[in-house]
Amino acid sequence: MTERTSLRLPLLFWGLAALFYFYGFFQRVAPSVMVQELMRDFSVSAAVLGNLSAFYFYAYASIQLPVGLIVDRYGPRRALTLAALLCGLGSLIFGLAASLPMAYTGRLLVGAGAGFTWVGALKVISLWFPARRFALMSGLTLMLGMIGAVAGQGPLAALVGAFGWRDVLLAAALIVGVLAAAIWFIIPAAPAPDKAAPEGPGIRAGLGRVLKNPQSWVVALFGAMMTAPMLSFAGLWAVPYLMLRYHIDRPAAAFAVSFVFVGWGAGAPLLGWLSDHLERRKPVMIVSAATALASISAIIYWPGLPLWAATLLCFVNGFGSGGMVLCFAAGREHNAPESAGAALGFVNMAVMSTGAIFQPLIGWLLDRNWAGLMQDGARVYGPDAYQAALLTQPACGIAAVLAAMLVTETYCATVAEAKPG
Repeated sequence: MTERTSLRLPLLFWGLAALFYFYGFFQRVAPSVMVQELMRDFSVSAAVLGNLSAFYFYAYASIQLPVGLIVDRYGPRRALTLAALLCGLGSLIFGLAASLPMAYTGRLLVGAGAGFTWVGALKVISLWFPARRFALMSGLTLMLGMIGAVAGQGPLAALVGAFGWRDVLLAAALIVGVLAAAIWFIIPAAPAPDKAAPEGPGIRAGLGRVLKNPQSWVVALFGAMMTAPMLSFAGLWAVPYLMLRYHIDRPAAAFAVSFVFVGWGAGAPLLGWLSDHLERRKPVMIVSAATALASISAIIYWPGLPLWAATLLCFVNGFGSGGMVLCFAAGREHNAPESAGAALGFVNMAVMSTGAIFQPLIGWLLDRNWAGLMQDGARVYGPDAYQAALLTQPACGIAAVLAAMLVTETYCATVAEAKPG
């Protein structure tokens, strides 16, 4: 049997898990093209809307440490099926929500289910693919997630305009329900754990060592600050900002913002490859952070910046921000191999918590600078309000550069094996 033949079924298993990751990213950014409708239908301000969107991240970030234990214990088939059903239930509740608490509940369930997507996909790869294929398949999974984010911009904006946000979310609930059934009936139970990740007690025991390692915190800060603009600006507030600044409709603004995710999908695997090729983490982290900082600052604050240039800079920003993937490699390398699971869980929790923090923070700052203008029952924020609120974005970039400078070079090896100097 050739390798191509032997990989057909694993590719099918991975494809289902990766499609679920695609769906999770789609849901992550979906509110960005529904801002005015959600503010109008729930009669809320920007701060409340930011908090509503961030409920996804509250759930996602809070479950990252136990997710690995659950996937290890019950296998990706059970874990991903349950997670997909949670996403479907959450999308259904959100689409039918007649009150803000009901919407909060729906968004929370979607985030809880989506919290399994990345770890679940990696587990499928580790179980059914050769070890030498792990990096490639992980990169392809991440790329598919970015395609999901792109789908959650321009295409979703067009669907919301044609059918309304409620019908779109109800359709999304149906689709992920079908995906849950496919995962259950196609992905087999996990094979004997000869290749499985470390057992749960080992991961839990390693968490204390990870938290006592200063480099764990530095690397997590780098990843968090690199990701924050994608989750808060591109993920929610960029579309209404570009609509206001350039006097364009929502699909056009969403199209421009989608280039952040296109750049991210290209930058993450390429910068990861470059770091591996150079056998250096730190210089690639510094340059990618500086690129992200310069581009996000230009998008928001460059006077007279034409739309085509802003769109190009969205790609550049996404490409540079893709360097955040190095936080996972560095986090693993700065900790003992037996603590790798705990290190990755801690870093991923820090990364995803930025959406929970910065989406509502920007909304609160918009409200603080609101001039009192209303349109169609929703608050309208002026350019000054956005420029004040979005100061958070270059601030994150500066913090990412500083964190990268504080990272100790690992030379792409665990700390015990790293070269001197």
